[in-house]
Amino acid sequence: MPLGTQSIWLRRYPTAETPRLRLLCLPHAGGSAGFFHSWGHAFGDDVEVLAVRYPGRQERIAEEPFAELEELAAAISGELDPYLDVPLAVFGHSMGATVGYEITLRLAERHGTAPALLMLSGRKAPHLLTPRAAAFGSDADLVEEVKRLGGTDAALLDDADLRELVLPAIRADFTAVARYAPRPGVPLPCPVVGYVGDSDPGVAAHEVAAWADLAPRGFALRVLPGGHFYLVDRKAELVGDIRARLAAQR
Repeated sequence: MPLGTQSIWLRRYPTAETPRLRLLCLPHAGGSAGFFHSWGHAFGDDVEVLAVRYPGRQERIAEEPFAELEELAAAISGELDPYLDVPLAVFGHSMGATVGYEITLRLAERHGTAPALLMLSGRKAPHLLTPRAAAFGSDADLVEEVKRLGGTDAALLDDADLRELVLPAIRADFTAVARYAPRPGVPLPCPVVGYVGDSDPGVAAHEVAAWADLAPRGFALRVLPGGHFYLVDRKAELVGDIRARLAAQR
């Protein structure tokens, strides 16, 4: 696919010139590419941001969400071929971190390449995951869980009309996350950074630190104040940290 052709999977924030590096951003369960809109030009004139558009929301509201994270990662990986002419960094939050991990494995298998840097936020390492029921029973239970985690999606659920639009994608994503069973991790072919909020109700810092077990090429952990969506309230700190790490990829 020529770069002038817009992929339905990727919202591009192009640079004026050929970028030095691209940053692929993968949203959380129920999230959308719009979550990363303010990141679009936050990393310098030579970094092009690609925010992933999952099916079942925004421009793709009529499409069925994926039921398996491995299948979602495979589909996204297939869209990345035209963008691998320069180094690619990956950032994923929560569900997006697992998808980013799976994409990294597929890039290594398919292309013999690896991201310049893999940044995984608010998600346990795969060998620490615990089995969960496949889905929350009622809509009320699901809404309660989303509100427990916080973030911008929780506010949308207070509006009955918006809730009807967004809840199917949220349920599908939570189900896909639950189906992603615990597994031995595969060592990653690139440096890894883990991010987590110090009061995340579902993920402890040591569980994110366990990604180090899969990072023979180097691991760093950054703990920021906040809950599961620390990256909203601490956006400036997180973006600054990522910007510095991307600048070092030269």
